[in-house]
Amino acid sequence: MKTLLIGECRNGKLLDHTYELFGFASQLGAETVMLLVGSEGALPSFGGTVYLADAGKYGEYNPDLHKRLVQAAVEREKPDYVVFMHTSYGWDLAPRVAALLQAPQVSEVVALAEGGFERPCCSQKMRQIVKPDGAPAVLTLQGGAFPAQIPGGTAQLQQVDVEGEGRLEFLGYEAAARKGVDLAKAEVIVSAGRGVGKKENLPVIAELAKVLGGEVGASRPVVDSGWMDPGSQVGVTGQTVSPKLYVACGISGAIQHLAGMKKSGFIVAINKDRDAPIGEVADVLVVADVMQFVPALTAKLSK
Repeated sequence: MKTLLIGECRNGKLLDHTYELFGFASQLGAETVMLLVGSEGALPSFGGTVYLADAGKYGEYNPDLHKRLVQAAVEREKPDYVVFMHTSYGWDLAPRVAALLQAPQVSEVVALAEGGFERPCCSQKMRQIVKPDGAPAVLTLQGGAFPAQIPGGTAQLQQVDVEGEGRLEFLGYEAAARKGVDLAKAEVIVSAGRGVGKKENLPVIAELAKVLGGEVGASRPVVDSGWMDPGSQVGVTGQTVSPKLYVACGISGAIQHLAGMKKSGFIVAINKDRDAPIGEVADVLVVADVMQFVPALTAKLSK
């Protein structure tokens, strides 16, 4: 079995989450090669074959050219899987590659499963096991689902080139304007999830945060519902945090949220469901109704 891992660079630097691809390949027990559009200064610490395409020529992102670079590497290596991270780069390029190769695609893989790959569905409430029919199959990995692994060694470089020009021009990166507090600097965060019930209940969460001397965060469903500002969101599509104390109130624990907070020093989760995924990373899981337990906890701490 062989995997072709698609690395990512930004502003000339290898992105750290690229090493999660190696963690996935290790769990799969597959031979590994990599394609990277970048420079020799951005090479990963990896002793295997790396197909290197010059970002100065092809741009850090140009879908028309990058998909053909992947195709060229696939033709040489004949991998079983072409693997991207589920990032803005991966979720845009992976389906283009799948269409070009006429290959099956599985998005947001969070675990290996017997006979296939596990991915979330039904708004993260369920998981499904998908088995690609045919090779190569194109996969994207959800951030944080697989541990980063640094193989070590010096890359064995192979050049890969394609002719022609892309129809799009990459102009650069523009940082999104961030509103509200910088949760990355907070030592205590109390986050609200869908389990708080409604927007009118959020002051109860805010009061606990105040008593603990912390800030208020939120899960994606809370932000998507318009209950809190996007700047409060914790997770892959929000802020990545590592406070000394993280209190998750009514948060089930979708992999995207866990990836953004699982490095917290101490995690307390309050949830009615004792089998909620958040319990896998929590130091303390309180099985209780958030709107009953949090006011009682706040009152006790206030004394």
